[in-house]
Amino acid sequence: MNGENETVPCKVSRIGEHRPVTVVLGTQWGDEGKGKVVDMLATKTDICCRCQGGNNAGHSVHVDGKEYAFHLLPSGIVNAGCTAVIGNGVVAHLPQMFHEIEVNEHGLGNWKDRLIISDRCHLVFDLHQQVDGHQETGRGHESIGTTKKGIGPAYSSKATRNGLRMCDLLGDYDHFSGKFRNLVDQYSRIFPDLEVDVEAELKKYKELRERVRPLVRETVSYLHKSIEAGKSILIEGAQSTILDIDFGLYPYVTSSNCSVGGVCTGLGIPPHVIGDVFGVVKAYLTRVGSGAFPTELSDDMGKLLLERGHEYGVTTGRPRRCGWLDLVMLNYSNMINGFTALAVTKLDILDVFEEVKIGIGYNLHGKKVETFPASDDDLLRIKVEYITLPGWKTSTESVRKFSDLPINAQKYIKVIQDYVHVPVRWIGVGKDRDSMIELF
Repeated sequence: MNGENETVPCKVSRIGEHRPVTVVLGTQWGDEGKGKVVDMLATKTDICCRCQGGNNAGHSVHVDGKEYAFHLLPSGIVNAGCTAVIGNGVVAHLPQMFHEIEVNEHGLGNWKDRLIISDRCHLVFDLHQQVDGHQETGRGHESIGTTKKGIGPAYSSKATRNGLRMCDLLGDYDHFSGKFRNLVDQYSRIFPDLEVDVEAELKKYKELRERVRPLVRETVSYLHKSIEAGKSILIEGAQSTILDIDFGLYPYVTSSNCSVGGVCTGLGIPPHVIGDVFGVVKAYLTRVGSGAFPTELSDDMGKLLLERGHEYGVTTGRPRRCGWLDLVMLNYSNMINGFTALAVTKLDILDVFEEVKIGIGYNLHGKKVETFPASDDDLLRIKVEYITLPGWKTSTESVRKFSDLPINAQKYIKVIQDYVHVPVRWIGVGKDRDSMIELF
């Protein structure tokens, strides 16, 4: 150094760098319609990725009158020009993954050339699903309401470092077999009535490894090279922010980070490549399973939302609990994820209501609560402050311009924008890909 003000020369600068990664996340309790938004964006995207969760997710896509139900596959795979990546942060149950491919194969075209699975991706075994069921039963009246797909136990195996990954399956099979037997032994000591035919499972996975081998690769370098080559990448979040293991309503959460932080850890990409983060908001609110739900409607209005919205789980078929939109929750999601724009889905479901309510504030023990609470016990005691808006009593399903929406429907959207201070970019008014109003 010749002087105090000199700096070390740098050949690479990230200032003003193009950010090629777009993220789509749920803002509520899941089931917001992320699959539809991802499918819409994937038509102009090179690569679509899943970064967390497993086949406990349920994303529906409607294209040309056909419906596709995805649980583990990224929704963008229905687009012929889009490569689908299952990242290292995902846990995969291979038999169900291949079943999902078979069920949807009529619309997947050359999927074998467009599906890539990380070699660091952890495996979900049938024994994980058995353990999931045992744990849920053991909770009794405090059951969480898991899908019993083995996702939580698989992540537990990952955290306790006795899980098995794709690279284990494709490596030395004797080594894989030994690790699998050890996993069975450990769980059998905890759950003596666990039923695992070890030899049959090992035979099954010996066949599965040859079937999956062409799809598995090291995805961290693949994604980085794709970014360097100027490829556009779309990240599809599974579950939702209020189900996040850290930021959700614990313990009624999933087992992964389904907020924006899970994108980096689940794919091995750095934060500086992330550009737009789009939050998907259902125009009302739903959830499955147990736990507090301050804006829940347990009356005929709730039943009407259930039936009009066809609010039954894609993965489990369970009916969803329904209620009014909660903007305190949405604002909390925005604080965590930093949304650049919102997509409001299923506005058309509200077309028949005389009036609609929106939760805009919380009170607990007579005092205003500034944000979404950490404790489920506190949320159970929350009193919601609502605003009531007149309904529009007009079908919006054929509307494709914001200015053509009924005035009261426009006001509903503007309340959301004004409260969260994030622009609404899309409004969904039907199931199909083209049933979307784009504002900018």
